[in-house]
This record gives sequence, C-alpha cells and structure tokens, in this order.
Amino acid sequence: DAPRWDQNTLVPIWSATKGPAAATLLLALEKAGLSVHTPVADLWPELRAARETELTVGQVLAHRSGLAALDPDNRPAIHQHREVVRALERQEPFWQPNFSHGYHPRTSGALLEELVRRVTNGTSLGRFWKEQFALPLGIDVFIGGLGASEVDRLATMYPPESLQPPPAETAFYAKLADPESLSLAAFSSPGGMRGLGSINKLEYLQPGIPSLGGVASARGLAKFYAVLANRGRWKGVQVLSEKTVAACSVPLSEGEDLTLKLPTAFSTGFVLDPVDPETGQKIRSLFGSSRRSFGQPGAGGSHAFADPENGISFAYVMNQMRTGILPNEKSTGLVNLMYS
Repeated sequence: DAPRWDQNTLVPIWSATKGPAAATLLLALEKAGLSVHTPVADLWPELRAARETELTVGQVLAHRSGLAALDPDNRPAIHQHREVVRALERQEPFWQPNFSHGYHPRTSGALLEELVRRVTNGTSLGRFWKEQFALPLGIDVFIGGLGASEVDRLATMYPPESLQPPPAETAFYAKLADPESLSLAAFSSPGGMRGLGSINKLEYLQPGIPSLGGVASARGLAKFYAVLANRGRWKGVQVLSEKTVAACSVPLSEGEDLTLKLPTAFSTGFVLDPVDPETGQKIRSLFGSSRRSFGQPGAGGSHAFADPENGISFAYVMNQMRTGILPNEKSTGLVNLMYS
C-alpha cells in the first residue's frame, strides 16, 4: 500500500536538488579556504574545457561552462559518475564561459560532484551534504544514500497527464523536437532515464545525482532555504558565511538562455528572476517580490527559494508532475498568496 501523504512524505524533487547541491559545493570551498573565483583547472586539470579557458568555479555554478551537453557518441549513463567525468573531460565546450550561458540540466550534477570530491579529498557531494547540512541541522533532504526508513516514506512520482507546454515555453519545446538542437542534447546527456517515471527507480535515487536525484519533504526543503534566508545562520550557528549567502542573490549569468530559449539569470548555483535591462523590472516573478530572492525549481512543478530581504523561505513539492520547465500556477499561486 502507498504511504499516507503527510508532512514527512518524501518525493523526488528533480532539479530542485541543484540548490542543496550548490550550497554543498559553496561550503566545501569555504572549508578549504577557496572561493568561487578559483580556476577550475587548479582543481580539475584533466577537464579540457577548464584547461582551454579561464573557467572558474563560479562560472560552473552559473551554467557558463559550455558543458551543457555531451556529444551523441560520448554519453555514458547518468548514474555512472566516473564514466561521466571522463566524458566531460573529453568534451569540447559548446561555448566559451565569458560569452554566454545555458542551463546545464544534467551535466551540472557531475560537474558539482567532481568539484566537491576534488575540494574535499574524495568525499562525495551527497555524503558532505549529509554530514554538514542534513544531520546537524535536521534537514529532511537526501542526495542519495537512502535508508529503509526514507524509502518507506517515498511517494511515487507520476509523469504529466497532459503534454501541452505552457505558452511561454513553446520555443523550448520546439527545440526539444529538433534532433540537432542543443536543448535536446542537454536534456539527453548524460544518458539513461529516458522516461520521467524512471526517477522512481532506486538505481537513480541511491547514487545521489546532484542535478536531479534528490528527495525531500516540503518542510525539509523549506528549512534548507530558511538557513539561507537567515543569512546563513541557524539557531546561532553560522552554517555558511554571510558573504557566500549574499552572493547567491547576485547574477553571474543574465539574458537569453542557449538551452531553455528564454531569459534566465543564475548566481552561484541558484536561479534568479531575470530582470529587463531597460525597465529594471522583473520579467517574471517566480520568487516573490524581492530582487534578492533565489532558489531552484524542479521538473514537473516542485519549487523552492529563499528571500533574505524579508526573511522568508518557501518550498512546494508534489508527486503529480505537470508539463513545463518553470514552476506552474499550483506553486506560484501559493507564492503570490504568501506575499499578498
């Protein structure tokens, strides 16, 4: 029998995993005395895209590395980390980091995972997250390593019942139908997980894939962002430095997204609401009214963010997906109600 849905229910959160994953790398850098300005080649010299450019860790977090996709003959399975690392090391970047950006829906997981391992002398991102965030703070978010009690609380994720894309995303979905497009390549590499229902398989949840393989309760995800909304402090303990958290509100990438085919903005691993450069107004408001809010949605509708200006955190999770790459009205309606 399926478990009863309650405040402790866990669900796969797809790309909403990227928020905790980014914070994990940021904390690992702090503890190692490094920063987002550290050249990736200093940490990972085997990575071709880092050797041939001045790629920084911050640019990786801001989806600027040019490694949003892998070539068709260079796509190992997404849960085989060592093979994906070797594929990334071989891959010629699709653009130079100083010139453009594009969302890395899948490859970002292996990039962050490998950087955490390099910074921590081999500790996996999921383990570092658990030891530094989840266990000490009691955050009900897991990046791999599920025990029997977590599996028992895990809800089944159901793919969308309708495939009609939202109007604002028609350009992106048109590119998904183009076999030669970067958009399709980005959402197809690394390989595996062909159907959305595959996220229910433990073979994809247990390895701790930082781009999309996390599970969380809504309360757990909101608690994580509450730490960030409180300038990195929780119950008197400075978990992340105020400087690191403040940088999460500052865009490192802005403008037309080469992967998503709409305007996006990214900071040090988090999504921001993009701003019209002429009017200074938000193009869309997924994260409330504040310009300093940041977060990360997930496929099908999950949504979470921190608003340090107002001291608010928000999280919404579900197990019935809807079509769309951006949060839909089920979560944005709650956000608007909260701010009203």
